[in-house]
Amino acid sequence: MLGEILHKILKKRNIPHTSTDRYLLNIWRRAVGPQIAAQTHPDALKRGSLFVRVSAPAWLHQLQFMKEEILGRINELAGKEEVRHLFLTIGELPIPPSVTEGNAPPVPPLSPLPVHDRNMIQNSLAAVRDTELREILERVMMKEINHRRQREKRKAPGK
Repeated sequence: MLGEILHKILKKRNIPHTSTDRYLLNIWRRAVGPQIAAQTHPDALKRGSLFVRVSAPAWLHQLQFMKEEILGRINELAGKEEVRHLFLTIGELPIPPSVTEGNAPPVPPLSPLPVHDRNMIQNSLAAVRDTELREILERVMMKEINHRRQREKRKAPGK
């Protein structure tokens, strides 16, 4: 009885209260990056379905297009096919703990992209009217292209 009350209080205040919750938050943040993680909150993982709250309709719309990529990244980080479906809903997000400069993780520098990649990103984001969202998506796309190139270099024979 006391455990149920504590569980409800912690859940109401959006405080992770099990190792699974912390694990889920950690994987989600690593999979989507800090900008998207700031606009989303994974609620639960049930029978291979991940339920995530999103802060605004624009974010929900853009993340719908990224579902497969996000699922792939989550499963890659988890090291297994743990998540098969991603369900996004608009909802209120918990207030994130403040990050002090001393605790903020360093952001690794991105390699400059070739002109054709930069043009592809610009063309892909031309329809996004929200400036902040467009900038965030541009950084995410640049980061993903850089990560793919790094993986390709590591997998290339003779290197």
